Amino acid sequence: MTQPPPPPPQQPPQGGGFGPPQDQPPQTPPPAAGPNLGKAPEPGYGYPQAPQTPQTPPPAAPQTPPQPPQGYGYPQGAPAPQPPQAPPGYGYPGQQPGPYGQPQQAPYGQQQAPYGQPGYGQQPGYGYPQQSMPHQPQAGQPGGGKKLNTQMLIIVAAVVAIALIIGGGVWYASSGKDEGRENDTAGQSGGTGGTDDGNGGTASGKEKAPSDPSAKVLFQVPAPEVKNDSTVVVSGSWLTDKAYVKSGIAQIVGYDRDKGSELWKIPLDGPVCQASRHVTDDNLTAVLYQPAMPTKADPSHGCSQIALIDLDAGKRLWTKTVKTGDQLLNFDNITLSGKTVAVGSTSGGAAFDVSGKLLWSPKPADSCYDAGYGGGEKLVAVRKCGSYDQRQLHIQTIDPKSGKVISEYKMTEGIEYASIVSTNPLVVAADVGDSAGDGSGISDFFSIDSKTGKLRTRISAPGEQFAARCEGITRVEACNLLAVGNDRLYLPTEEHDGTGKYSQTNEIVAFDLATGKQTGQRADAGDGYTISPLRMDGGNLIAYKRPPYDKGGQVVSIAGGSFKQTTLLQNPATDSVRDVETSMSPEYSEFLYAEGHLYMSKVYASKRSTVREKEYLAVGFGTG
Repeated sequence: MTQPPPPPPQQPPQGGGFGPPQDQPPQTPPPAAGPNLGKAPEPGYGYPQAPQTPQTPPPAAPQTPPQPPQGYGYPQGAPAPQPPQAPPGYGYPGQQPGPYGQPQQAPYGQQQAPYGQPGYGQQPGYGYPQQSMPHQPQAGQPGGGKKLNTQMLIIVAAVVAIALIIGGGVWYASSGKDEGRENDTAGQSGGTGGTDDGNGGTASGKEKAPSDPSAKVLFQVPAPEVKNDSTVVVSGSWLTDKAYVKSGIAQIVGYDRDKGSELWKIPLDGPVCQASRHVTDDNLTAVLYQPAMPTKADPSHGCSQIALIDLDAGKRLWTKTVKTGDQLLNFDNITLSGKTVAVGSTSGGAAFDVSGKLLWSPKPADSCYDAGYGGGEKLVAVRKCGSYDQRQLHIQTIDPKSGKVISEYKMTEGIEYASIVSTNPLVVAADVGDSAGDGSGISDFFSIDSKTGKLRTRISAPGEQFAARCEGITRVEACNLLAVGNDRLYLPTEEHDGTGKYSQTNEIVAFDLATGKQTGQRADAGDGYTISPLRMDGGNLIAYKRPPYDKGGQVVSIAGGSFKQTTLLQNPATDSVRDVETSMSPEYSEFLYAEGHLYMSKVYASKRSTVREKEYLAVGFGTG
């Protein structure tokens, strides 16, 4: 959301009240060894707790990835991206957090360093666009390093102004004509049911369990060569009936789904800045990229180039730019809804038909501006009005052909950033009052009626309890570790102690988008595993289980009704395969699953720290 956490050690442990009113109290799990997933928080929840005594971890510790050296290519003065340190609790030895729901913190009045933010004084690396970095967990912080100085977070975000991914711009995607047309984290196509078939609950989905879910490595794409000890954005991946498509350094490449052989290549003039996660029915998508490769003299050329890509033909159909007067505009985010490509920024929003026709562009006289859009089944704008600290966000469902506002919900004044989790049903995430405290960008979810613009319900999701993330600062659609379907919101809990010594685990729970209450459904990861939603499959939920130190990862289908789990794919547990798999975490990588195929890929490329470490841009796994 250069971003992968380090692989876990390959041996077992050694011995030795802000915003719109809501009708229901927030549903949050309480502290203790595991979450009680239906109890409302006690008064004062979220305030600093008494310091907890950390458990002593075993001597084995994760390796520390190399830090990107100072270099040219980033906007000057912005901090360099920091590879996320392995968070404790991925099923291998590491620092243990305090009791669930009570993260260890600095004494009251003493602020900890911003969660996941790089230090000042580091120069960014080569080819990095002006975006904002994902908030990354740092190893060795008790309780995962949850609390942060929110003012510092805003300052750093403004200085960094460089995005992830997906993380991250990190994206999880559905793919292929049979799996739904939207490569989206939230699975916006949702589903009408969630009925079970009595054999694992996949009757309402298209993904069927194979006779043998055991998978093998199909192919590995080597990491591209990067010059000058630098970092380059390579975000964007898609899956069609014939190809797995991945962004490289200033190029987009189509690979055979099973063999990994190169099918076609689209060269670009500069690095990719952002890529739409959505795809049209005829496999068109859109990307933002720089007009030239960065150099030491010109570390960034801005993200001004808007391109439409044909994923079937392997062609760039057109490239467009937008000007205000003589000024070429740079954009922060890009999405696609129907036949409309929409881009947003602090200069306002613009949109093109897939034919290349300009539909709308920023109006100089506007006192408000479209900071970004959420796409998919509908098109939703996050429109910002007012000055900083007096900001009001308008969540507008708009006609993708004309830009006409269909409905509007005005968020409470003072909320600076919001993210579009899903456009149908409409779900928005925000860090209300900077209260999340964990860098996730989420304290609350807002379920909105897109036809009337009225608030259906508001869901409290404290950062100490839930693990979903949204960037929201420049990329309003950059959310991961969550899904929406069946008129429900599916969230993973934060990791907590498992039943085994030093083990960690978590769960996925569901919230009703009509009432805001938990449904009582719960999918356990299993001891040592960490489970994360990937996307919807009709009425079922597809999820990935990150493995403990001695097993391979899994993809499972969770029945929308019973929440019964069916294993769709089981990766090998060999050291070499597990090293590659665990180098790409769900938080900071792109995951695509369809028809017995799982693809993982990075969103940053950097110069390798050592010739002894083999790094990969992407890896494909498959059953059968």
